[in-house]
Amino acid sequence: MVDSLVELASLESPTDVPETQEAVQRHLVDALEALGFAVRRLRGRRTGGHLYARPRRRERGQPGQLLIGHSDTVWPVGTLREMPVRIENGHVRGPGTFDMKAGLVQGIFAVEALEALGLEPPATPVWIINSDEEIGSPESRRWVRLVARNVVRTFVLEPAFGPDGWLKTARKGVVRFRVTVHGVSAHAGLDPTAGASAIAELAHIIQRLHALTDLERGTTVNVGTIRGGTRANVVAAEASAEVDVRVSTLADGEAISRVIHALAPATPGTSIHVEGGVGIPPMEKTGRNLALWVAAQAAGERLGVELSDFTAGGGSDGNTTSQFTATLDGLGAVGDGAHALHEAVSIDGMVERAALLAELLMLPVARRARPQ
Repeated sequence: MVDSLVELASLESPTDVPETQEAVQRHLVDALEALGFAVRRLRGRRTGGHLYARPRRRERGQPGQLLIGHSDTVWPVGTLREMPVRIENGHVRGPGTFDMKAGLVQGIFAVEALEALGLEPPATPVWIINSDEEIGSPESRRWVRLVARNVVRTFVLEPAFGPDGWLKTARKGVVRFRVTVHGVSAHAGLDPTAGASAIAELAHIIQRLHALTDLERGTTVNVGTIRGGTRANVVAAEASAEVDVRVSTLADGEAISRVIHALAPATPGTSIHVEGGVGIPPMEKTGRNLALWVAAQAAGERLGVELSDFTAGGGSDGNTTSQFTATLDGLGAVGDGAHALHEAVSIDGMVERAALLAELLMLPVARRARPQ
């Protein structure tokens, strides 16, 4: 497992350099084909493309279960010169190890373990490995939706949370807005009352937006960037803000969207234009998701592993799959440092979590879906 991760992490694969995905995907294709999977390449228009794999031989009519992860990282080409992949103190360190190439390795070894033991999962394992997750899966999301509609459950191989490896039973949804204020320009010294400042109005709006934060509901609002004006001595005719909102439920996302789209100006002579809405729906603690979590706890007990759960503020492809099927996230590496210089994974944790995933793949199937 360590050798496989070192090889995979030594292949740099930033999202924004699509051609770098070829080498890392070839490594993954070889590993999956060796396990009897037929791998289809889904070409990207502005990305490095994606992989869909299913067993060459499978029982007709058997339901499917999805393993999903991504091959892209946030690290630019050349990072390995300053941050090489290395093994230290029971950890594999380096860019992309924790987020999330170790998760892919664990998934492959979990399937290999079942194959070696002659165990047939009650639901056919199928894979999606995309190369645009770090930018929100804009191209691969349609494939994720298509497969998620037709499987009984999804296991997301994103990293676990914290040193104890908490699984992710919920993720917040992402709601994005661009708020633009139009005003009237004028000379700030000669005739200031002839103008209507878009910046002054935007200042009012920013306070109103941040006041929408409700920590008890899990709703946070952040105005991340602002732009406006042309010169210090000109009353600004236009100003804008980019707004990030995180919500725990789709209902909360839709409610806050209505509030923000209904913003009315407080400054005479100005107008407000709002673009945006729910971009990534939340992964909520639905009944089917919680049932999968309870089953994971029982699987952990069989392995002598105590599991805890966590609600993540960021999104993953689990946000998408959860809209259609039971989803459990955070089944990847135990470690630390996603997107950080100290990125590393626990080697013992890789073995433990591969075993946990193998247990989960063998869970009985309560209902049937169309075959994959």
